[in-house]
Amino acid sequence: VLGFEYGYAMANPYALTIWEAQFGDFFNGAQIVVDQYISSAETKWQRANGLVMLLPHGYEGQGPEHSSARVERFLELCAEYNMSVVNCTTPAQFFHVLRRQLKREIRKPLVVFTPKSLLRFPKCVSPLEDFTNSKFQEVIDDASAKAKDVKRVLICTGKIFYDLQEEKEKLNRKDIAIVRLEQMYPTPFAQLDKIREKYSNAEFIWVQEEPENMGAWPFISRVFRKSKIDFDVISRKPSSSP
Repeated sequence: VLGFEYGYAMANPYALTIWEAQFGDFFNGAQIVVDQYISSAETKWQRANGLVMLLPHGYEGQGPEHSSARVERFLELCAEYNMSVVNCTTPAQFFHVLRRQLKREIRKPLVVFTPKSLLRFPKCVSPLEDFTNSKFQEVIDDASAKAKDVKRVLICTGKIFYDLQEEKEKLNRKDIAIVRLEQMYPTPFAQLDKIREKYSNAEFIWVQEEPENMGAWPFISRVFRKSKIDFDVISRKPSSSP
């Protein structure tokens, strides 16, 4: 079915073609389509494609095969601006990243990790002006943090932001800023460098709910090894199963 949708998006580039897995893990059976076409067709055959993959991802207590869309696999395939990989934390962000697929003149595959729990989460809302007067933000800074007070910056992606934010508010911590990386690839280095400069006296920590050998951390630790940002990581211990 994923192969069919890829072909449909190829034949009709002005349609918003979306393939969604019931759980992100379920794309495993279509891995060959991801490898053979979605990630590599532009390099191999100069064929652009705007297919969207929606992959529910998040450790929400439902166990293996219902938790991980294998973020690390997609990021391992990212190179030469071959596709976009995002993990949106607000409805407006999701709206704008889908709108961008057709609004811009180029066509690139889009992988969206979509936590199921945020569908009903009361704090996961966007005011109307965020839809009408805004755009997709690759990085979202902590609006409540004052740079001079911040000693530690937590950078994360996806729904774990809400867990961190809840704990920060409960403990009334003014010395912590929580920054959201909404687009993992292409990686927004310029925006992240501005974050680093803003919080110049703070330590930076990547926080994820996935095991250390999964999620975005293997990619993040590699692409930032030559940047201005020196990361540590907080995660689950390495695991052979999600």
